[in-house]
Amino acid sequence: MTRSELSHYLQTFLQVSNFKDYAPNGLQVEGKAQIHTLVTGVTASQALIDEAIRLNADAILVHHGFFWKSEPEVITGMKQRRIKALLAHDINLFGYHLPLDAHPVLGNNAQLARVLELVNAEVVEEVAQGLLWRGNLDQPMRAADVSQKLCQALNRAPLHIGDPEAQIYSLAWCTGGAQDYIDAAAALGVDAFISGEVSERTYHSAVEQGIHYFAAGHHATERFGIQALGRHLAREFGLEHHFVDIDNPV
Repeated sequence: MTRSELSHYLQTFLQVSNFKDYAPNGLQVEGKAQIHTLVTGVTASQALIDEAIRLNADAILVHHGFFWKSEPEVITGMKQRRIKALLAHDINLFGYHLPLDAHPVLGNNAQLARVLELVNAEVVEEVAQGLLWRGNLDQPMRAADVSQKLCQALNRAPLHIGDPEAQIYSLAWCTGGAQDYIDAAAALGVDAFISGEVSERTYHSAVEQGIHYFAAGHHATERFGIQALGRHLAREFGLEHHFVDIDNPV
């Protein structure tokens, strides 16, 4: 397929125009016009770009791309090296941040619910552009066992705030760096909230509001949406697809 066809399809499929985001969603670095081999990954790091070059990729599709609002605008140092490598090998870079978090089927939140086998999963529409989800375990479970379930599913032991012997049934979640949604989760009356990262203030919010918190890893909670999207594109358009997992303990 062509670069413009892929760009148009993703713009529509992920409903990009519905989101106010911190970085541009869509084509971020232009490469070759025809796309046959697609590499997906969580973050457009140098390691991911190097592996895409080795795989002779025509395009890289990531959740965390370039040109964030808080970063310097100049193209120097690390950013220059990354972009230089893309341009030298004529590789397109596509990045989709909040639209990929929020997609109702292939998004990070939907896919986390699938991986954890949560039931009655639904979007809390009125919070944060539909990024907060809620649902249930299939049956009540000790908090310690929820930690173990997360560890097995994500290959990473979570940090848990709360009594490990307490029973958990209802949950809210938002992947990535969404620890500050804990207050919105507590207002829903759920037993626990799952996200990726943790801040010092998160502990006090959890303790004082009586809600369990599981910090399961930013990278770990956001691996599944980009994989699902890559598989979808491979099926729909006959692309060769490689998911490259550049491990990140954060």
